[in-house]
Amino acid sequence: MSKIFITGSTDGLGLLAAQKLIKAGHEVVVHARNSARAEQVRQKLPKVSSVLIADLTNTKETKQLAEAANALGYFDAIIHNAGVYRASGEEILAVNTLSPYILTCMMKKPQRLIYLSSGMHKQGNPSLDKIKSGGPISYSDSKLHVVLLAKAVARKWPEVYANAVDPGWVPTKMGGSGAPDNLDKGYETQVWLAASDDEKAKVSGRYFYHKKEAMYQSIADNTELQEEFFDICKEVTNVALKG
Repeated sequence: MSKIFITGSTDGLGLLAAQKLIKAGHEVVVHARNSARAEQVRQKLPKVSSVLIADLTNTKETKQLAEAANALGYFDAIIHNAGVYRASGEEILAVNTLSPYILTCMMKKPQRLIYLSSGMHKQGNPSLDKIKSGGPISYSDSKLHVVLLAKAVARKWPEVYANAVDPGWVPTKMGGSGAPDNLDKGYETQVWLAASDDEKAKVSGRYFYHKKEAMYQSIADNTELQEEFFDICKEVTNVALKG
């Protein structure tokens, strides 16, 4: 049995992943934006281990979330699922880019890290200037940042399995009811990467789509850009990666 933390897990793919992992016997800690959503997810997941609350648009609350998670002990896997789409460019920066960076830096190092990206990252702008200026950035930009983050962590922490996942365009509240991809396949890859003993899941620095390695914007492999990303995020958040 693994102990797994999932951000943004009160609905959509995060909730579905939590349900699947709990059903398989794992200990799961979820995250909610506020107390009302925390109560809702407790009702949906009666066997959840714990619910942590933080508004990821607020950097201070994101840091407090890391501290609260650390107080619960070591996690075998962390799924960075939280994300916003129909939001301001500043909120997209805070939630999609900076919160997974902060949590990665501040939380105890797990065995496995899974970062939710998107096929839209291929349209992302590799210029990082808007992170430094506080935004606004686009959703595509933020999802390129996520791939950069996953690739860099895989390189810096070789003892950790760190990967990025494109869940596809699935019919969640974010994706819309007309989204064409399979909903189950939208969460199965991150569940597999978080807890499977399959040797194909015990890899790092990869980009997955439906349990298979997929094409991604190759600029994410540029180590100079990765280092620039870390330097800027450190400057903006006053948080640095350990190790």
